[in-house]
Amino acid sequence: MDLIQIRRELHEIPEIGFQEFKTQSYLKEIISQMAPGRIELVEWRTGLVVKVKGRSPAKTIGWRTDIDGLPILEETGLPFASRHEGFMHACGHDIHMAVALGLLEQLLEHPLDNDVVILFQPAEEGPGGAQPLLQWLEKERPDLLPDELFALHIAPELPVGTVATKPGLLFANTSELFIDLHGKGGHAAYPHQTRDMAVAAAALLMQLQTVVSRNVDPMDSAVLTVGKMSAGTVQNIIAERARLEGTIRTLTPESMESVKKRVESLCRSIEEGYECQVSIDYGANYRQVDNDEQLAESFLRYAQDALDIQAVRSKAAMTGEDFGYFTERLPALMFWAGAGSDYGLHHAKLAPDERLLSFMPKFLYEYFKQR
Repeated sequence: MDLIQIRRELHEIPEIGFQEFKTQSYLKEIISQMAPGRIELVEWRTGLVVKVKGRSPAKTIGWRTDIDGLPILEETGLPFASRHEGFMHACGHDIHMAVALGLLEQLLEHPLDNDVVILFQPAEEGPGGAQPLLQWLEKERPDLLPDELFALHIAPELPVGTVATKPGLLFANTSELFIDLHGKGGHAAYPHQTRDMAVAAAALLMQLQTVVSRNVDPMDSAVLTVGKMSAGTVQNIIAERARLEGTIRTLTPESMESVKKRVESLCRSIEEGYECQVSIDYGANYRQVDNDEQLAESFLRYAQDALDIQAVRSKAAMTGEDFGYFTERLPALMFWAGAGSDYGLHHAKLAPDERLLSFMPKFLYEYFKQR
């Protein structure tokens, strides 16, 4: 199987959450041709679940890959750049899928004793596919629910051949943040007859910058970032509406609750002070990725002894990942895999080093073999 070619073909067809129709069809075609008599292939929404039966199973080992792309206009200039204008695999999910297919190939060529389930999960970037997939597995297909689950995420800042993880907290709790302000528009020459939402949004933006610095314990960590602000229509009409879009990230659920309460309090004060209406939408909310300690230690020991692999104990990051819903329910582990790119995750020029594909599936297979 030519994993580099597969990865490039997947890279050309990025699709956002729960719209991964071409991606699902592509994956299904490849998997169906591999060994139809030895696998069970189940569709779930725009994703897939693949079960490989073991020779004498004592448990089920799981591997999860995400399959969606991002609404980003690609700027890599690669000959296999996205053919879906305005969308890109800017978070490495094309690499993730190719690794999963390579692992599946290894499992079929060299059967393990234990069963293995591979989850091709949609909508990691939003609105979140992990939680509904987990609920479906528990309710409808408990026979496909793994006893332990693993996943990787590429790390552009790390060189190829590096794997990094830690026991316990790896990724933060995250929440999207959308704030809409509605006042009264009007002619720029008559500001006294209006309620200017450009000014109100600017005031709110500045106040939001105090939430972390003045409401979160300095020994804790949190991030509140507003990445987009929009207001108005043309230069001589006072804005009737404005919108702030951002993200909240915390290391504990308690801090997330505290930050949200403060955001809501500031929005109420803006309503009062600027005589307007303010609504909040928290969008997708992801639980923290909390690695099982025994799995993390087992994986790190294995990686430290593996040839041509550099194992690193990483620090917790403010990255968000809906894999946290799995770690909350199952013994589970996520790790970083070095992908050596000059540009980071969600960047329009992200170009992971494809050499990762030459060894990662075999590396994972050998680890599963000793599980």
